[in-house]
Amino acid sequence: MLVFIGGGSGSLVRYSLSKLISNYYPFSFPLATLVINILASLVLGLFIGLTAKDLPNSNLKLLIAVGFCGGFSTFSTFSNETLQLFRSGQSNLALLNIVLSLLLCIGVTYLGFLLTK
Repeated sequence: MLVFIGGGSGSLVRYSLSKLISNYYPFSFPLATLVINILASLVLGLFIGLTAKDLPNSNLKLLIAVGFCGGFSTFSTFSNETLQLFRSGQSNLALLNIVLSLLLCIGVTYLGFLLTK
């Protein structure tokens, strides 16, 4: 039930933020998905850092890490949007999306972890 609640909440926040960003950024680069995945990675890094010394209550882990972060982030949309960029001949944007997504998401996860120390 906690994964359901966290996942539903994360999905709702993702959808709302995606629409908001898309209203102000009408270009072909998938900025909304990149921003959302960066934020989800940061939240996960903060959560991991805050709970590193003390094992979190398994219910809290299910709610936040598995549920909310899983529902908020979106690897499938990242994959689809990157494929669409390749298919439309925008290979440079597709490669930029891949590189930025990997480097920034992993980087902010680590940053979130470090910020809690």
